[in-house]
Amino acid sequence: MPNDLTSGKPMKLIIGFTVPILIGNIVQQFYYVIDSIIVGQYLGMNALAAVGSTGSLTFLVIGWIMGITGGFAILIAQRYGAEDIKGVRHYVAMSFYLCAVMAVIMTVSLMFTNRWVLTAMNTPKEIFHDTYSFIAVIYIGLTATIAYNILAAVLRALGDSKTPLYFLLLSSILNIILDYLFIAGFSMGVKGAGYATVISQAFASVLCLIYMIKKYPILRLKKEDTYFSWKSAGKLMGMGTPMGLQFSITAIGTMIVQIALNRLGPVYIAAFAAAGKIQNIITQPLPSLGASLATYVGQNTGAGKMDRVKAGVRSTIILSVICGILSMVAVLVFGDALVKLFVTDNVELVVSKAKIYFYAVAGFYIPLGLIFVYRNTLQGLGDGLLPMLGGIFELFARGIVIVLLAKPLGFVGICLASPVAWVSALIPIIPAYYYRMKKLGNTI
Repeated sequence: MPNDLTSGKPMKLIIGFTVPILIGNIVQQFYYVIDSIIVGQYLGMNALAAVGSTGSLTFLVIGWIMGITGGFAILIAQRYGAEDIKGVRHYVAMSFYLCAVMAVIMTVSLMFTNRWVLTAMNTPKEIFHDTYSFIAVIYIGLTATIAYNILAAVLRALGDSKTPLYFLLLSSILNIILDYLFIAGFSMGVKGAGYATVISQAFASVLCLIYMIKKYPILRLKKEDTYFSWKSAGKLMGMGTPMGLQFSITAIGTMIVQIALNRLGPVYIAAFAAAGKIQNIITQPLPSLGASLATYVGQNTGAGKMDRVKAGVRSTIILSVICGILSMVAVLVFGDALVKLFVTDNVELVVSKAKIYFYAVAGFYIPLGLIFVYRNTLQGLGDGLLPMLGGIFELFARGIVIVLLAKPLGFVGICLASPVAWVSALIPIIPAYYYRMKKLGNTI
């Protein structure tokens, strides 16, 4: 049933809401991690590099989808917090319309530009075919990805963070089975990993939709809820677009990094990819706390309870710092051993390069966590533009580091792009948060 976050102890509520999101996010990361492990073990280092080199592209695309659907969900959460059930249903219907249009436009445009983009990114010749094949399958299956993200976002807007987790767990099991079946059994190569991911996400989407219709009466849309409104579409896009652009701007920065990385060859690409995937799992508490805070702030803003917003932000900052320290320790202690799961050839060389990455970034997980706290709070307050400034600062920081340090320092310079970008992202969004709260008549 829907979960009201407008009453009760903020820290307890945020922790309780975060845990299912955290597990779900880790499971979602395992889609790509399992793909990479099986690809690396069965198809070799070049195939792993091919899948890994698509990381910035998938982040660009999936990040946009997560951002824009998350923006839609904030408006739904605000309507739910205000006890406007009719508004909830209408925004849900409008979100579905907009996502359907987005699925068509994105699939066609990305397939059309796929080869040009990979060429522009200096994708090495020895991995170009596999890279193209894998990312093409992901693009073809974008409808499933969009469907799951909007359905999960709607459920979370109503305070249900557990149901999307259950379906992701089931689809993750299916993903593992299909990975082995397509790659080891049917010898489909890297395409098999792509198909396994898309089919598993489609499975999760169907389960999510069936559950939502059966278990949530307030989400059973009526004819009067499904009318198309340009005004509502404008509000949803006004909130969702800046959040999608926030992810996309960050992704463009990672693409700049990937272009520099591609010049170094498959060993460095494979090491960077493996290290990045391990980091994404270990640091998942940070974005998970941010996602929880966005829903919490959205509901309490809708209810007009700004004191609870302040208390929730304080609690989440404490939790984020603790998680950042624990993530740093985990990466430094277990990182090397985990990288070895990804490769069977040139193991020691790949591990040595991955270790460089871990030492460059691990000390900066606290500022990374604070990005999610302040950015998601601003988004929960209904401000889509100010958080985007953080992404712009992050983009410029990555670009400057690559231009100034990639050539003289090589791989080390490339690795330094992330920590510099994380610190830079905080420069505009922390003052923006205090300004926004002051404008609302509140101070921390």
